[in-house]
Amino acid sequence: MEEATAKERMLKKIRKALLTKRDNPYPNLEELPLYKETEETLEVLFAKNFTTVAGNFVFCDDEIQLIENLLAIVEKEHARRIYAWEKSMQELLDRYEFPYFKSDADFINAQIGITACEALIARTGSILVTNGNASGRRMSIYPHVHIVIAYTSQVVMDLKDGFNIVREKYADSLPSMISTITGPSRTADIEKTLVLGAHGPKQLYLLLMDDGIYDE
Repeated sequence: MEEATAKERMLKKIRKALLTKRDNPYPNLEELPLYKETEETLEVLFAKNFTTVAGNFVFCDDEIQLIENLLAIVEKEHARRIYAWEKSMQELLDRYEFPYFKSDADFINAQIGITACEALIARTGSILVTNGNASGRRMSIYPHVHIVIAYTSQVVMDLKDGFNIVREKYADSLPSMISTITGPSRTADIEKTLVLGAHGPKQLYLLLMDDGIYDE
């Protein structure tokens, strides 16, 4: 009886609340911006949020500096088996005779995967990727180190802006996998201890280059 009485009291309060008309305490809620405005450029905002989630951000003035940074990363990670499957990435690396594997031969021993991306989401510091290119799903997941090469024109504010880029690029042939990468792989499932690289790369590098230097 006590449970029934308590239930009845609760239902009575709900009925009373529904019958009592009150002014909306937030009449302009839908007109309010979802996020606080910022005066920072998209590149700076992305870099801040990307490093916050344990990403390694490197800005490159030109291709030569980009290759120098790639060599520094390879040396730091003590890596020899580097893979790049996308044509744009291969053309870039070939210009400077940077050593890498073009096929998936012995991919089980891959140490570094170099890929492009679809967009960079400044608001969350995330990298938008799809399987609509030669890298597919494996390159950004399997190697212990994932290096993404991107350009300033790919930096957008929100996820919806990134989706617009994907829609414009692929039209009616959208990739079957559209995902975001927010920092290196991590989990705290085991004894509440944070572990990096449990389900994917343990190191994530983003090398950002300004498109404008090639407009001359």
